[in-house]
Amino acid sequence: MAQNQTLNEAKGFYKLSWLQRIGFGSGDMAQNLIYQTVSIWLLFFYTNVYGLSPGAAALMFLIVRLVDVLWDPLVGAFVDKSNPKWGKYRSWLILGGIPLAGLAVLCFWNGFSGSIVYAYITYVGMSMCYTLVNVPYGALNSSLTRDTEEITILTSTRMFMANLGALIVKSLPMIIAIFAPVAADGTAITDKPESAAAWFITMTIFAVAGLALLVFSFSQCKERVVMDQKESENVKVSDLWMEFLRNRPLRVIAFFFITAFAMMSIGNAADAYFMTYNVQATPVMTTAFMWLGTIPAFIFMPLVPAIKRKIGKKGMFYLFLGTAIIGMAMMYVFVQVEALKQFWLLCIAQFVKSTGIIVATGYMWALVPEVVSYGEYTSGRRIAGIVNALTGIFFKAGMALGGVVPGLVLSIVGFDAALSHQTAFAEQGILWLVCVIPAVLLLLAIWIISKYELEDDVIDKINMEIEARAKNA
Repeated sequence: MAQNQTLNEAKGFYKLSWLQRIGFGSGDMAQNLIYQTVSIWLLFFYTNVYGLSPGAAALMFLIVRLVDVLWDPLVGAFVDKSNPKWGKYRSWLILGGIPLAGLAVLCFWNGFSGSIVYAYITYVGMSMCYTLVNVPYGALNSSLTRDTEEITILTSTRMFMANLGALIVKSLPMIIAIFAPVAADGTAITDKPESAAAWFITMTIFAVAGLALLVFSFSQCKERVVMDQKESENVKVSDLWMEFLRNRPLRVIAFFFITAFAMMSIGNAADAYFMTYNVQATPVMTTAFMWLGTIPAFIFMPLVPAIKRKIGKKGMFYLFLGTAIIGMAMMYVFVQVEALKQFWLLCIAQFVKSTGIIVATGYMWALVPEVVSYGEYTSGRRIAGIVNALTGIFFKAGMALGGVVPGLVLSIVGFDAALSHQTAFAEQGILWLVCVIPAVLLLLAIWIISKYELEDDVIDKINMEIEARAKNA
């Protein structure tokens, strides 16, 4: 047994320790503490605390994503081409992580309240630094091992850690309430300009913790399956588009990423408005509701390897994407039917919806190393940074929709941040953002993933043939 394992590891099929798996997963937990805080809460901060209109914020989110479309390919080619002394990909957890943490904090500073110029500078800068961390981090997964079972465990661990970070991020209303000023009735003011300092302090705490986790992730990751340095010198930005055109599985997951991240971003951005105006929730209720958007990860993500073995990767996507749609339908009915307007029923719907979303969108990251290997098999080059830059472009395209659509819908339905109670039309618009539009996107995602062709036996054969070529070269 030990001899077979040694032979497999010599071929690139490495097994990792649990400390290494947790270390790798800590990198995603760190990025969630920083970037998911921005994704979920920045629009709400801009409209209710900083003083931007929903329309201006929506336009800015779109422009930032367009900048990413130009920036991500440059980063992907650069990290594949470069060979920093601390590691080809892991070095960027530190080099990009430090400015990422600093700029994320500045995004939530109200020193230039209402200034669109300051908002653009800090948000664009933060997004560019996130790419410097996220693209190399994504490439790390495929550089640690070729073993598909190990990659599944790595991805499950990563998603477990990422959702642990998300659980903290979704506790933000309660944390802000600790530092926020108190109204005459004794309640914390968390959604008005007076709470600006509380938002800044909270983001500072998250950013410092995130940076510490990036350092830990850096210390535990060891790159073993990477492109030869001589080959990496020939990597060009144009390789990104050539890879996209010739790698069909990559195209499938690219469009899946667009759809999945649009769905998540729209729902995440709308949740704060939904709880504040449709539910009239307290900070504790909002936190509990958002926790239920993450808790299923701790129940179901450890079961992913077993579920995948039982029903296959496509079957798993169909099952959990369908579960998410059912949860959204439940939530829509519970809010619309007067007799069912109970907070505990909303919590059940949130749990069902989130179970589907977490498993399906968590496991999709395990597909990225597969398309990296497929590209290496067909082209002879393992350009993991390029592939992750492509997936980065497409998930940010999805996030662009997630940032633009809520702002546009809020503008159309007449949302007014100065009002404690919105009109019925505005509340209906918020409900569409939480339930209806995401459900439509999930149906599209099911159709897209049905076109994915790299089943486990296929990708295992590809990886073994790659290793055989390397041995005979």
